[in-house]
Amino acid sequence: MSMNDNTPILIGGGQYTQKDVDPAQAKEPLLMMAECARRAAADAGADDRLLAQLDHVAVVNIFGWHYSNPPRALAEQVGAHPRGEVYTTLGGNTPQFVVNETAAQIAAGKVRCALLAGAEALYSVSRARRAGAELSWSSGAEGTPTTIGDARQGTTDHEMAHGLMLPTSIYPLFENALRAHYGLSLAAHRERLGRLCSAFSQVAAQNPYAWFRQERSAEEITTVTPQNRMIGFPYPKFMNAILDVDQAAAVLMTSVAGARELGIDPSRWVYLRGCGDAHDLWFVSERVNYHTSPAIRLAGQKALAMAGVGIGEIDYFDLYSCFPSAVQIGRDMLGIAVDDPRSLTVTGGLPYHGGPGNNYTMHGIATMMDKLRTQPGSKGLVTGLGWYATKHSVGVYSTAPKEGPFAREDPHAYQAVIDGEPHPELVREPNGRGTVETYTVLHDRDGAPLRGLIIGRLEDGRRFLANTPADREVLESLMAREGVGRAGTVSSADGSNTFVPD
Repeated sequence: MSMNDNTPILIGGGQYTQKDVDPAQAKEPLLMMAECARRAAADAGADDRLLAQLDHVAVVNIFGWHYSNPPRALAEQVGAHPRGEVYTTLGGNTPQFVVNETAAQIAAGKVRCALLAGAEALYSVSRARRAGAELSWSSGAEGTPTTIGDARQGTTDHEMAHGLMLPTSIYPLFENALRAHYGLSLAAHRERLGRLCSAFSQVAAQNPYAWFRQERSAEEITTVTPQNRMIGFPYPKFMNAILDVDQAAAVLMTSVAGARELGIDPSRWVYLRGCGDAHDLWFVSERVNYHTSPAIRLAGQKALAMAGVGIGEIDYFDLYSCFPSAVQIGRDMLGIAVDDPRSLTVTGGLPYHGGPGNNYTMHGIATMMDKLRTQPGSKGLVTGLGWYATKHSVGVYSTAPKEGPFAREDPHAYQAVIDGEPHPELVREPNGRGTVETYTVLHDRDGAPLRGLIIGRLEDGRRFLANTPADREVLESLMAREGVGRAGTVSSADGSNTFVPD
């Protein structure tokens, strides 16, 4: 067998969305994944007998329901007896990451046929909880799977003490930094966000697996109403990822030689032509700045170079889209122009397609496979993102192979470049004059402003974290005019820092 025979390919993809189903009748995540596996086999032009030949099963981390050994439980559901049982750590990057990892093992001859799957049923779980009903779902299987991915927590105690502990609190910090970086007014920035998000909703409206198949106008998305309350300035609800969904997706992978042996028609083959994985400086308070991502830039460069293509040759994108800032940072770091006419999503994105926990990007990959097959020879790029724009994975796909063998560069070999990026020193107990580097204003469930989160710089350039006083006038002023660059005084007491703008 030559190295080209070991070239990894994706041969089938399956997706499943259940909505408006009584929780008592809803499929649990395990059964949703099994359904997607069968759909992936059918998509490959095969039947369930293909699944019995799996020698590797990987499951994306599920946080809405606990299974003791998810990959083995899934294998039992589809009649497989794999040697490899893999479970990922937390992170929206993990679907693309596990594709990259599995492809490397296939290329090395260690895996013949693999199923990669993930699911969440948070919608049914939350509905059952509200109704006081217990779900009689399974607990999984025996044994302990191999865990892959970086398991470090995403925040420090100091960050959490100042409210930097949820995506809804942290991604607005990136957004306000982007606005200042672009030099836009609050009004112009809001209009740009509306156009970006409206375009995503248009894609979701045409996607049969999307949770919200409703096209929303830019004005509807940006206008704050009781149904579209402000959550973390400048993001009202319609700009936030929606986790309260029941969705699952899976893909099947093998080698060129394996596909021939399994009788898979070449018209179903999709090549992973290039890939890259990297993480930014781990904690938000350590970042180089809040409008770039050296890790996306480098992972994208590695993936495109491996694929042998430039960003201008990509026909389809699915950029991770938990919040608009993630899309914009990904776009900028990959070298896509703001006015580029190509769509940045094939699914509709997490606020409109739905964000099933860690597994959204598996939907992006499965949808990308369909897109590429409709235009043979076209190329697609998918990104995944974990924690707070922290962990990043990139894949470049095509129905057309590239020249030469699949040769993934070990991500550890280039991670040191990012780890060595110079960044501001963090002062835990700041006192004195400072300016706002970026900020957000958090709101309660009624849409009333609660407090401001500040990342600032002292006069000597060192960074600090702080909250504003719970003063309505201060909070309103941060939303009425640009807060980035505002001067003020910061003080520290009892482990808590307070910034008072001038």
